[in-house]
Amino acid sequence: MTVYASRPPSFVALRRWWRAHMRRDVDHAAVIEQVRDDAGWNGRYAFMILMSAGIAVLGLLLSSPAVVIGAMLISPLMGPIIGLGFGLATFDWPEIRTGATALLLGVVLAVAFTALVVVLSPLQNVTDEIAARTRPNLFDLMVALFSALAGAYAVIHGRSGTVVGVAIATALMPPLAVVGFGLATQNWTVFGGSLLLFVTNLMTIALAAAVIARLHGFGAHLSPQHTLFQTVMVLGLLAALAVPLAVSLRQIAWESLFSRQVREVILDEFDGEARLSQVDIAYGRDPIRVTATVLSPRYQRNAERHAAAVLRERTGRAVAVSIEQYRVGTGAEAEAAQIANAAGQLRDRTAERLVGQLSIVSGAPRASILIDVEQRHAVVRAQPLPGASLDTYRLLEQRVARTAPAWRIELVPPALDLPEITFNENAPDAARVATVVWAAKRTGLPITISGAEATTAAVAEALEDQAVSVTVEEGAGDTVTSVWTTGAPE
Repeated sequence: MTVYASRPPSFVALRRWWRAHMRRDVDHAAVIEQVRDDAGWNGRYAFMILMSAGIAVLGLLLSSPAVVIGAMLISPLMGPIIGLGFGLATFDWPEIRTGATALLLGVVLAVAFTALVVVLSPLQNVTDEIAARTRPNLFDLMVALFSALAGAYAVIHGRSGTVVGVAIATALMPPLAVVGFGLATQNWTVFGGSLLLFVTNLMTIALAAAVIARLHGFGAHLSPQHTLFQTVMVLGLLAALAVPLAVSLRQIAWESLFSRQVREVILDEFDGEARLSQVDIAYGRDPIRVTATVLSPRYQRNAERHAAAVLRERTGRAVAVSIEQYRVGTGAEAEAAQIANAAGQLRDRTAERLVGQLSIVSGAPRASILIDVEQRHAVVRAQPLPGASLDTYRLLEQRVARTAPAWRIELVPPALDLPEITFNENAPDAARVATVVWAAKRTGLPITISGAEATTAAVAEALEDQAVSVTVEEGAGDTVTSVWTTGAPE
């Protein structure tokens, strides 16, 4: 009896199976019509962009993943980006132009609106949710890729909707809101990093959607105005999308490899019972800064120096390594208790550092600084510093707050002289009003202002809008004098 060895299916057979089973039930004309209807700019799309961007930026400022997810449920970006992908697949230049225009206008609208929200918001710290979207990595790219695959497949097979749109919004709307945050706060590191993440995700989704469309039989024969010029333009656009994506992919791949090498090198410095609890890598620093936390039964001397030397040899890049070592036992119960204790020490390190910083900038003894680790809230009453004004204390508070963005820092200044409020084009000077508001809220003291009736009315309104208790007295002059109601400081 002759026995025939089984052979794997050939590429031709696989293609035939795909055409017979995956393309058979696709109504190409109906899908193209639906994509065109959803890809353009209209009032509903603009409104949904505003709502989604607003919810996203508030979730980012509050560092609330649940609120950020709420922004994704609106999913306004799905229509234009799927339209762009299908336009690339069918070489339909009008469809590409329609989708790209809607995307561009949506991006500008979202960035402008989120920037406005941040400018008007009292919360302008870089939260964990914001920081997580300032640098593209391999997982961000995978989210964008899977989002595009799910979105294009659902549209082709008639299963599009909010749930699929969430996938698209996951990869695009939060990074776009962070772009607006970076613009409003003039934090160009955040702005550039989040913009790179957004562009990388956008290119990944557009190209993946085009590939899925091609696999389902959407080609140039479906384009109503297919010309040679149109083909050249689409191929040029594909190349323009692919080149920066390739650059991002190369950087992401290098960072992924570097991260794996860092973990291997650091663990090699310890015995087999050691655990690598946390690794933070600052790629933008020169040298690259690696900060790690290791839980180990034994302390290893010179681990930092030797690990940095090995990494420099392996990668050819200058690397600075800092390792926090915590001793833990080998028994299961003892180890669990010691690991919990080490985690508590890690949480308290930031609080300890803040106490030192606040003591230095305020001149107050460390014991007088009130700090709530659980609520991440620190309060200190500053001592009078020679030559310091209220603006000086406010600036010191802002500098400390920037070092711990997840904390709420309050530096209570001495009751120094309040600034006179001048007017620019019939409006009170915003910077001086902000200083008065800050000082009043920190000290809890009411304010008395005096000046001409029209000018004091404008200043009083600005202060009351910020919940500052203010008393108005008659006076004269072009400026408004502000003093503490309890009396001027001695």
